[in-house]
Amino acid sequence: MIRRPPRSTLFPYTTLFRSRRNSMIGIILNSNSNSYKPLMNGDAMTEPPTPPVTESDDLELKNLEDARLLLQGDDSESRDSQSPECKVETVEPDETACTIAWQVSIPFLIAGLGMVGAGLVLDVVQHWEVFEMVSEVFILVPALLGLKGNLEMTLASRLSTQANLGRMDTPSEMWRMVIGNLALVQCQATVVGFLASMAAVIMGWIPDGVFEVQHAFLLCASSLVTASIASFVLGVIMIAVVLLSRKCSINPDNVATPIAASLGDLTTLSLLAGVSSALFNSLDKQIWLAPSIILVFLVLLPIWIMIAKRHPITREVLYRGWTPVISAMGISSLGGLILDYTVSSFPGIAVYQPVINGVGGNLVAVQASRISTSLHQTADPGCLPTHLDRLCVSPCTSFFSKDNHARTSRVLMLLVVPGHLIFIYMITYVKAGHTSPSPLFVCIYMLAASLQVFLLLYIARILIHWMWTRSIDPDNSAIPYLTALGDLLGTALLAVGFQFLYVIGDKDSDVGD
Repeated sequence: MIRRPPRSTLFPYTTLFRSRRNSMIGIILNSNSNSYKPLMNGDAMTEPPTPPVTESDDLELKNLEDARLLLQGDDSESRDSQSPECKVETVEPDETACTIAWQVSIPFLIAGLGMVGAGLVLDVVQHWEVFEMVSEVFILVPALLGLKGNLEMTLASRLSTQANLGRMDTPSEMWRMVIGNLALVQCQATVVGFLASMAAVIMGWIPDGVFEVQHAFLLCASSLVTASIASFVLGVIMIAVVLLSRKCSINPDNVATPIAASLGDLTTLSLLAGVSSALFNSLDKQIWLAPSIILVFLVLLPIWIMIAKRHPITREVLYRGWTPVISAMGISSLGGLILDYTVSSFPGIAVYQPVINGVGGNLVAVQASRISTSLHQTADPGCLPTHLDRLCVSPCTSFFSKDNHARTSRVLMLLVVPGHLIFIYMITYVKAGHTSPSPLFVCIYMLAASLQVFLLLYIARILIHWMWTRSIDPDNSAIPYLTALGDLLGTALLAVGFQFLYVIGDKDSDVGD
């Protein structure tokens, strides 16, 4: 006997939105068979003899068939929404090129002061005793300077996205986000600083075949102290910048990452030089100092982990965000190895290396942060926006199409040459040790810098969208790879430029003099 549905005019809506395991859904789901088998509590009942079908039964059967089709349509929509190929309607905020240039250029020039300052510091400290006796410190320079990309710029991008999504508007949520992110940054700084020192020890030991324990302790302790203090100071500044930008109605994506770059290089390099020099002078008198510092940081590490686990966003980064950070550290260390070998032949490279690397990392971080925020606002993870018909695009499309990201790429490329001209003039004006650049040197330098930023912006567009299709948050993964790649490309292209100038006739080891 067929169980009659309720006579209410709300049928089938009163039953469709209940659990699919109830008896009504049991009837619907079994409607594909010749007879309807009602289910109760998941168990099939014995089918009674089929009675004659009346007109009312025909009407009820039609209602049941409509309900079954409605359920199938609902299921298909659910499956479509869960498909990795789904498309989400995009509503991107439109910014003019003038607005982007205005908001980016001022922090970019301020960041340039920090980059020039870092170059001048490196130009001076390369002659210090600790840098001459323990040359592996040069390998630490790009790895630790790259922390601004691994940690501070990633923090700035993550906070900018959360602020633009309105998730830091209430004081309670803001403080939870702040404390969790600061603890996360300390945890990452400790791990990355330790691994960077180990990489420097290994890369320095392999060519010479000599391993000195005291130098290994010095490198490890210097790296840990530098990474921890710099990350804490810059993390606090980044949080203040993001919150202030929101109150001033300025897009934090445009200003937070350049300010992180402006202070990151100078602060980190100054700390590295000061701490390593102090520990080097204490090797003979206080042998226990460096191992004690390492032990303290290893004891504090579980505390930072416990605090970071309390917030869901930082907990996810804590569990899944190590691959890009550690990989970026390894890429930056390769750049440090190039610098270690090049600076012995061309001391003049030291003052330009932080500048070219800082500019490239600065500009690509702005683009990465903007693309990531746009994806968070317009699409679900795993789904590309509707205006993207393919993942890999040509360089012409990436730079000359009409979308917002291409417009931003053009603005950032236009900042490269005038920005570097200003920075070179600043270096020349203060008469840093090996700098009096010739016109040929300036041309070669500009070519290297433009090629570096062009490659980084093109790679950023493809990499970030690829990560999004794999449900990987670009805020946590893209910037470390991009800034580390910028360090490697910048150092390598600069070394090639110096070598080229030497080959074509400038026999001075301080090319540019």
